[in-house]
Amino acid sequence: MIVDAKNLIAGRLASYVAKQAILGNEMEIINVEHLIFTGSKKDVLKKHLQRVARGHTYKGPFYERKEDKFFKRMLRGMLPYKQERGRLALKRIKCHIGTPEDLKNKKTETIPEFNVKNTKTLKYIHLSEICKLIGKK
Repeated sequence: MIVDAKNLIAGRLASYVAKQAILGNEMEIINVEHLIFTGSKKDVLKKHLQRVARGHTYKGPFYERKEDKFFKRMLRGMLPYKQERGRLALKRIKCHIGTPEDLKNKKTETIPEFNVKNTKTLKYIHLSEICKLIGKK
């Protein structure tokens, strides 16, 4: 299943994708950089900057700053990744920045219930902006 993540809420999409991967479905998420985190920009950035600053430079925990790896780490938190079924489910999920050439002509799906237009809040921030502000190179 190929999911277009443009203007979808990150947490809702992540829980849906994690559940589908545990059930055995192959999931590919395209346009990950357009995912949305709801909440004020200041609060969301504060939370993620604290996560990046946590730990030790050499020992970790390490947080990725690229959009696709950032979202994959978020998915890992929703899976039992220390068990075999969680590791296998994580391998079934592929995240892409933009749309890869091999997926251009294939049918993509979007999940309208997870669109940001269905929320009551007007405060949100895109994943690409978060990654840029926490130190993406």
